[in-house]
Amino acid sequence: MIPLSRPRGLWEAAVLVKLRSTLVKVIASTLRKGNVVEKDGKLYVILTAENIHPGKGTPVTQLDMRRITDGVKISERYRTTEQVERAFVEDRDHTFLYQDGEGFHFMNPENYEQIAVPEDVVGDAAPYLQESMTVTLSTHNGVPLTIELPQRVILEIVETEPVTKGQTASSSYKPAILSNGVKTSVPPHISAGTRVVIMTADGSYVERAKD
Repeated sequence: MIPLSRPRGLWEAAVLVKLRSTLVKVIASTLRKGNVVEKDGKLYVILTAENIHPGKGTPVTQLDMRRITDGVKISERYRTTEQVERAFVEDRDHTFLYQDGEGFHFMNPENYEQIAVPEDVVGDAAPYLQESMTVTLSTHNGVPLTIELPQRVILEIVETEPVTKGQTASSSYKPAILSNGVKTSVPPHISAGTRVVIMTADGSYVERAKD
């Protein structure tokens, strides 16, 4: 595993060296969310992939991507038959343990090996990590590239406007702060101290927790 204390540029260069042997050319139309591709010497994870077939003109593949090293998001459009460099990575379930100065530490439940994932790889998922949570890590030769959390988590509302008599679930949502510090919007009948189900993708409210 590459020491995570290396400067960011060296870490990225080392990742690219290791990925060179497994980069293969694929046509753009086969790319899907979660795939890792190389563009101009940088590694990107695909956030969304859409094949567009206009009534006239050439079919294209629209990709929204995030650069793995610094989180910068870009959009690119390719002809559906255009070749793109894709990196094949390994996806495995890992259990979240703790966070320290080296990053976020996870354990492979099959062999108990631990891996530290840099903060910029975890990105916006960080607030939703919970002890013993199972996530999917994408790695190559032990180098973490992307992380996927469960779609939903249960959190507590720590701050929101008080419930007012006459408000119903159909009224406009109100702002609230979750126990992980993330801001969200909840129905007016939800009060502080209530446990709720939240989507990890965007922090949106789903329902009151049933536990």
